[in-house]
Amino acid sequence: MKQALILSFLIFSAVSWAQHHSVLGRWKTIDDETGKPVSIIEIYEKHNKIYGKVVEIFNPKNKVPRCEKCEGEDKNKPIVGLVVIKGLVKDKEEYTHGKILDPKHGKLYKCSLSLEEKDRLKVRGYIGINLLGRTQIWERVK
Repeated sequence: MKQALILSFLIFSAVSWAQHHSVLGRWKTIDDETGKPVSIIEIYEKHNKIYGKVVEIFNPKNKVPRCEKCEGEDKNKPIVGLVVIKGLVKDKEEYTHGKILDPKHGKLYKCSLSLEEKDRLKVRGYIGINLLGRTQIWERVK
């Protein structure tokens, strides 16, 4: 009985540590101009690739919008539930070779993600080469 409790604790601790040292989970996005929270993005793994979808929007005025400026399969989809991080793969300490969607402008950019700290995610969207883009820091939702 005591060994089973110790084993359960060790497994729980390992899973908890892995979740907090991974890009997987829920992340709060911050507006570059105002510094205020904008949304919650849930990052998940599917078929060995990383995806992220909008699960919450903080501004009540923006809760029902659709991605009117998006193209293709994302056109006119509701923002909440929209997959905005698409198909990243792990490359050493970062995730790359995928795309990130800016629903406000309907634009798709190349993307890379990496943990800056266990609860701070560095998200870079860029055109062409990594030098031509911008970086945001997202905060893990606890």
